[in-house]
Amino acid sequence: MFFATLYYCGPRPEEAVAMCVADVRLPAVDAADQWCELVIHTVALEVGKQWTDTGEIHERRDLKGRAEGDTRTVPGHPALTRVLRQHIEDERLKPGDLLFQGENGGILAGSVIRHPSSVIRHAWRGARQAVLPSHAFDSPTGKRVYDNRHTRLTKWLNDGIPAAQVAEWVGNSVPVLLATYARWIDGQLPDLKRRLEAAGDLPKPSDEQRADSLGTAPKMP
Repeated sequence: MFFATLYYCGPRPEEAVAMCVADVRLPAVDAADQWCELVIHTVALEVGKQWTDTGEIHERRDLKGRAEGDTRTVPGHPALTRVLRQHIEDERLKPGDLLFQGENGGILAGSVIRHPSSVIRHAWRGARQAVLPSHAFDSPTGKRVYDNRHTRLTKWLNDGIPAAQVAEWVGNSVPVLLATYARWIDGQLPDLKRRLEAAGDLPKPSDEQRADSLGTAPKMP
């Protein structure tokens, strides 16, 4: 469920671990539109007990690059809706509970890449090993948990979602988004050509216009 959320909505891992059940807006089971929404508003960074006032490993902060108390809302594919609905029911989670829980209901360990004892990293490594052939597992393909976010951002851009909208969903500026992912965008050229052709060609000039351009009189009928 955690990795599915990263893949379908592209939050940073430290944002996903901070989410509560109430941050997920699920449609009614019988609704025609089964897209959900995630409200992202907090980051839970692992900074170590010695660096927090509370003695906890994690420190909660506002979103990166956003004003204090700001939020962003991201649409979630119907496939994610089904997964999260089932997860919440199976775990009997309440609105105030963490959506993804670690030991004793706490925050999942390892929301930062460098953490040496990351539960998240170990789980991701096991998932890759279970589904990838050995040569792919040993390659950089999807090696980092963060690559789930990269995959989603790239897919949105390749699917033709405007860069400004993608930037809003993922909490980046448009310049940073394009500088990072512009070279990853592929497969849009045929569609772009069709759009340009649909815009039409230059209008064909009349006999009079052609004559004017050549400095000659048009032929009389």
